[in-house]
Amino acid sequence: MSEDTPKPRRAPRKRKPAAKQPETRAAPTTSAPAEAPAAAPTALIRVPLSVRWRDLDAFNHVNNSKYLSYLEEARLRWMLSVPGQGLDEHVAPVVAAAHLNYRRPIEWPAEIAIELFVERLGATSVTIGHRIVDAADAEVLYCDGHVVMVWIDRGTGRAATLPEAVRQACSRGEPGN
Repeated sequence: MSEDTPKPRRAPRKRKPAAKQPETRAAPTTSAPAEAPAAAPTALIRVPLSVRWRDLDAFNHVNNSKYLSYLEEARLRWMLSVPGQGLDEHVAPVVAAAHLNYRRPIEWPAEIAIELFVERLGATSVTIGHRIVDAADAEVLYCDGHVVMVWIDRGTGRAATLPEAVRQACSRGEPGN
């Protein structure tokens, strides 16, 4: 081809249709920030925390990534209450999935509370629901959702049976128990 000859154009690639996402269970709270939140099931733990100045982003509210840190802190405090902390030389928990619904921004200064409760108890995993609320007024909902924790065999990396101590601790926090 000479420099004056236009190059042939390729036909645009056809995109594959997006894979249909599996449906997930909705968190047992409101679907819109303006509505009052539904009552949460019996809590595994309620952890009060102070929002720190360093948690803020350029918009002067708590950065979305800090919500995960708040949830981690609450889960760790709950795990400390479980005999053996749900781990030993053979099994340990890992976070397999996290779902957060950001309902309203948290501004500084603020006192918040993280509430954890059992949504689902499986053979190798537990789905822990969460709510981040105002410490003085639990009807002020900042975030809700859930985290799936799976216990794995440290040697193989495969799912392992949920330790009995974890199952018992979760059963105390399941609705109706």
